[in-house]
Amino acid sequence: MKLYSYFRSSAAYRVRIALNLKNIEHELIPVNLLKSEQQGDDYVGKNPQGLLPALETEQGVLAQSLAILEWLEETQPNTPVLLPADPWQKAQVRNLCYAIACDIHPIDNLRILKYLSSELGADDDTKNTWYRHWIEVGFAKIETMLGNGPFCFGDAPTLADLCLVPQVFNAHRFKVDMSQFPKIEAIYQHCNTIQAFIDAAPENQIDAA
Repeated sequence: MKLYSYFRSSAAYRVRIALNLKNIEHELIPVNLLKSEQQGDDYVGKNPQGLLPALETEQGVLAQSLAILEWLEETQPNTPVLLPADPWQKAQVRNLCYAIACDIHPIDNLRILKYLSSELGADDDTKNTWYRHWIEVGFAKIETMLGNGPFCFGDAPTLADLCLVPQVFNAHRFKVDMSQFPKIEAIYQHCNTIQAFIDAAPENQIDAA
């Protein structure tokens, strides 16, 4: 498998964690978002959406991180299992994943921030205020959805943790006050004691600046 990734892409970060946890052999192919390499003909030929990540498999190329995560879970059922078998518990995991990947991340990603500056004239302070506002709104809701376990749900990582950790990384990067969200921060810190999460972290990627 080949994973097309950018070291600070939250969506690619999710998939890197899953591949590491499941010990799936893969080649990482850097695609520089800052240089708009995702819009180049070669990449768009593989992923017409021109977004990251993309996973190239023997069957073809799969895009959208949540689709990739679910496909990996269905086709690579080796431990650890990242979606519970119980339908209700599985729905709870997906609920948290969607809260992050569908509600928080899309309005805070790089192309939105670029649009704010290039088209609407927002300066860096305004962009950062925008970013922190939507992170804090989303995290305030997620904090109420979590228990007191070391992970989002129970004693083992699930897809919810794979979505949460990259979003918290970005919250730290944009100087969000995480003391407001002690459960989220505790999960983040705990996950980052696990080698698969450490190896997937942005600062440990081959294209890290």
